[in-house]
Amino acid sequence: MQLNTNRSLIKFILLNLITFGIYGLLAMSYISIDINLIASKYDGKHTTHFLLMAFVFSWLTLGIAPFVWYHKLSSRIGYELLRRRIPYRFGAASFWGWNILGSLIVIGPLVYTHKLFKAMNLLSQSYNEED
Repeated sequence: MQLNTNRSLIKFILLNLITFGIYGLLAMSYISIDINLIASKYDGKHTTHFLLMAFVFSWLTLGIAPFVWYHKLSSRIGYELLRRRIPYRFGAASFWGWNILGSLIVIGPLVYTHKLFKAMNLLSQSYNEED
């Protein structure tokens, strides 16, 4: 099974607008599925499916679950990049710096999303070549 390696911010924004947010939900769902496929056999962890987190846990935790989920996802991606010796810096600090604090300068969440997609493209490419 070949994983998607062509995630991009422009495509994400345009298709998200055209589909009224449905593409964004699917894109993040596939990221949660792909990181489990790529990393679970090495780190023994499991990332909760994005839709479950967004529609169930987010409401139950009064909006705290997405912060925890993105923190854990970003950290897990960062560790997998290190494990595979892929020279790209990404991790929980990227989430807190760009997505949270960066929202003060408006474009921060876009930078985070671009970095997330690039990191996942690199991991997916490595997975497709090696595993």
